[in-house]
Amino acid sequence: MKQTVDFLAECEALSAVLDPLGGDDLARPTQFKGWRIEDVIVHLYFWNLQADHSIFRPDEFSKTIADILPDIQQRGMRPVENERITLRGAALVKTWRDHYGDFCARLDGIDPKMRVKWAGPDMSVRSSITARQMETWAHGHEVFDCLGQSRVDTDRIENIVILGVNTFGWSHMVQGFDVPDQRPYLKLTAPSGHIWEYGDVDMENAVIGSAVSFAQVVTQARNVADTDLQMSGDIARRWMETAQCFAGGKEPPPNQGARYVQQG
Repeated sequence: MKQTVDFLAECEALSAVLDPLGGDDLARPTQFKGWRIEDVIVHLYFWNLQADHSIFRPDEFSKTIADILPDIQQRGMRPVENERITLRGAALVKTWRDHYGDFCARLDGIDPKMRVKWAGPDMSVRSSITARQMETWAHGHEVFDCLGQSRVDTDRIENIVILGVNTFGWSHMVQGFDVPDQRPYLKLTAPSGHIWEYGDVDMENAVIGSAVSFAQVVTQARNVADTDLQMSGDIARRWMETAQCFAGGKEPPPNQGARYVQQG
């Protein structure tokens, strides 16, 4: 399954930037809601485990989700994750690495179309692993930004772009908007230079720019005003100003200028 290969590569890219970090570095706050770098790893590891269990231990997954969802709604995600994942520092990073490697190895031979339960609607295994890549890539931005490093993206972000396209309706519904009948035309330049197009050509209702920028906007890693995306038409503009490709409640995008690669 291509998505497994891409998810593993995304994890390895983040892992590589963590290699030289010590405990003090892992405790550095990021630009994302004050999360520390190790908070990012706790979050990724916790939900990787849930994705693993949804496929290979569905009864255990269902029990865990039934236990934690009311708690998350009452107290928020960070306290619940931190109570369930108590490792910190180098031990946390190693355990996260060991798990994603083992998880990806066990996915070999799994039917990508198999349905699995999730915290939201059921989904296919392919969609589940795409979501794990998206989360790793999106939250990875916080780490790269905090460390002052610009990441090198590849065309594996196509999975995230497609997820962004497919959640056009969800992005509107979660924000409380009616879903428009007409979707904008997308013309995006991939990291390789290839052009990815989605929808019928309509320059009066369009989003044009880099695929990386589009992925950053739909995952709320960047405010659209801080990217190269050009929008025409009210539908395209509102979508990019409020896009949210991930599940959960309504989340506002970062303010303009709030997310960037730090210097020094």
